[in-house]
Amino acid sequence: MLTRRLFLGGLAGSLLLPETAFAKKRNSRERLDAVIDISHNSNVRDFALAKSKSNIVGVIHKATEGGDWKDPVYHKRRTQAEAAGLLWGAYHFGTRQYSGDQQAALFLAYAKPGPHTLIALDFEQNDGNPGNSMRLKQAEDFVKAIHAATGRFPVIYTNASWADGKPVGGSARSLGTSVTEKSVLALCPLWLADYRSEPQVPRAWRGKGWHFWQYAGDTDDGGPRGHRARGVWGIETCDRNFFRGDKSDLEKFWKTGSV
Repeated sequence: MLTRRLFLGGLAGSLLLPETAFAKKRNSRERLDAVIDISHNSNVRDFALAKSKSNIVGVIHKATEGGDWKDPVYHKRRTQAEAAGLLWGAYHFGTRQYSGDQQAALFLAYAKPGPHTLIALDFEQNDGNPGNSMRLKQAEDFVKAIHAATGRFPVIYTNASWADGKPVGGSARSLGTSVTEKSVLALCPLWLADYRSEPQVPRAWRGKGWHFWQYAGDTDDGGPRGHRARGVWGIETCDRNFFRGDKSDLEKFWKTGSV
């Protein structure tokens, strides 16, 4: 994914709104540090080492962006990761240039998700071109198209500032609205990006909490684990993620969408 330092840096000065007691209870469960996300920009030498030496269980790989870009190493990496016994996931980076339906069609055609492939939508500001950031309706249309085709809701990757409609990064752009509990996005599991010691959950997911928490980026040391977050055997420049639960919970969620 694109670097999120600008965007998540804007979170540091924002007030942390209190979570509901239910969300605190859900988020107090065991955190399993066993999921990474990567793209063609990552240097992958050996998935088997990542599993055996770093206890990685699942990999989420970029598959597509917008309506016309395909990650050139996606299929090769999928074969390698699955051969190493890792859970496989695919994500789409949303943009504004194409409709949500068009972007979903590209993703499904290229990623070819199987029944046990975790599917995710990267819904954030496009740091490289803020004006080309996916809008809320496009994200909702993407989710609806994925659900209609697979019977599953994708995981939504975002952060509190963007999802809550606050200005982010040096551009001070925002989503222009906020994701509410009435949005179809709120039916999707949350993959939360936040590099502080404890994350802030967007309002639409406040009563549910996160399933994945990206606590460290490929160029940033993570708040909860500092410089230790960056070390993964066999793989360079990857993002690190907690899963809320234990290994059996992760495997069940990955394959069924529920725990």
